Amino acid sequence: MIELKVGQKAPFFSGITQDEKHISISDYNTKLILFFYPKDNTPGCTLEACNLSTNYALLAQKGFDILGVSPDNISSHIKFINKHHLCFDLIADTEKIIANDYGVWGKKKFMGREYFGIHRTTFVINQDQVIEKIFKKVDTKNHATQILESYQ
Repeated sequence: MIELKVGQKAPFFSGITQDEKHISISDYNTKLILFFYPKDNTPGCTLEACNLSTNYALLAQKGFDILGVSPDNISSHIKFINKHHLCFDLIADTEKIIANDYGVWGKKKFMGREYFGIHRTTFVINQDQVIEKIFKKVDTKNHATQILESYQ
């Protein structure tokens, strides 16, 4: 598994959103909150996405944009967005290409069982496509505050 570091150039990515729109890292001229999460409509992922969505206006005012990435497909993303009224795009990384490039796809352990999945991680990438912050211990209930406080 790759381990990216603060100050490093963010890996280029491009993907398909829930609207079947092609987007890439080059489309963002703000600080990008790129958050990787394991699965649509699961408790922790819902808390995290809803917290970011609820605080979207504040984050935008502070110069941030938000983009979520998971291995779920477009149909799953549409349901997730509609059910929780999320106000940002989600990339369907079904082949785990972006997750691998960012080093968040790997072996996990839960209740003694090992499996492969997404390690919940958030990267804040600046306008020069350089990684400014990495959150590996995401506070799903208060992620927006966690991000904003890291800039104070």
